[in-house]
Amino acid sequence: MSGYIVKRLLAGAVTVLVISFISFIVITLPPGDFGSALEQQLIRIGGMGREEAAHVAGQLRAKYGLDQPVIVQYGSWLLGILRGDFGYSLRYRRPVTEAIAPRLGWTIVISISALLFSLIFGILPGIYSATHQYSLADYTVSFLSFWGLSIPNFFLALGVMYLLIFYGGVRSIGGLFSLDMALRPWSWAKFVDFMQHFWVPVVIVGTSGTAWNMRAMRANLLDVLGTQYVRVARAKGLRESVVINKHAVRNAIHPLVMHISMSLPWLIQGEIVTSIVLGLPTTGPMLLLALQDQDMYLAGSFLFLISVLMVLCNIIADLALAWVDPRIRYE
Repeated sequence: MSGYIVKRLLAGAVTVLVISFISFIVITLPPGDFGSALEQQLIRIGGMGREEAAHVAGQLRAKYGLDQPVIVQYGSWLLGILRGDFGYSLRYRRPVTEAIAPRLGWTIVISISALLFSLIFGILPGIYSATHQYSLADYTVSFLSFWGLSIPNFFLALGVMYLLIFYGGVRSIGGLFSLDMALRPWSWAKFVDFMQHFWVPVVIVGTSGTAWNMRAMRANLLDVLGTQYVRVARAKGLRESVVINKHAVRNAIHPLVMHISMSLPWLIQGEIVTSIVLGLPTTGPMLLLALQDQDMYLAGSFLFLISVLMVLCNIIADLALAWVDPRIRYE
């Protein structure tokens, strides 16, 4: 097992390196750079002349190495990462780690909470739907799963905001705190206010994953319930709950364990869209602005960290699958 983990970590490091290189190149493909965006702002908003603005932008390019070839910029950025330096965010005028750390924390909290929500409210209804096939509950779960898979995150966010404001009597929607609670120190009242806001992005981001888990769990469990070893277990006189929970569900859940590692990109994508609609203090709006302004060190660092999380989640999913299914052995 230890040898397998070492091999996966080495392969994951290569994967992260390739992803970071491709992401960095793609970010720099559009014409111009942050200096070009700054030059236009100085002319349009600052009232500078074109030559003066170009001189200021040229100084910025020389200071931060934006006038160097892309390969040189990528190499310098990668060497800095090895030292714990992710570069300097030109938009936020501070190191990338300081700019992204608080927002990345909220992104991870929302994504993990949405993942847990999708597992709990996806697997359990899927099991009930499979064990009560063609019942009213089965049709209801099927309808909800199709609905959850088809509705976009941004539209669901707008719909939830509309319902809460006009029919739910909610005065403050969007963000993670009310305006009068945002700057206060943590207290029980602030925690209650946080939970009143926090469930909205969790439900919105986790809806599509919940729907997928419902469909996958129902289909897998129906296949397993028709196998011969389940019939043998019932013929031995085992209770139906033992047959379902101990034998059938344990084998039907394998694809869902592997899907957990693949669901992270969809969770991050849904979190980005939801954060923009709801105005959340996460990395979603920050990434969008970084891409628009070609703040390549900030955008590249965000994509780099997400790729690291993906690799780690894949390794954890493989280990969890071996724990769920003792037949799996890693050499």
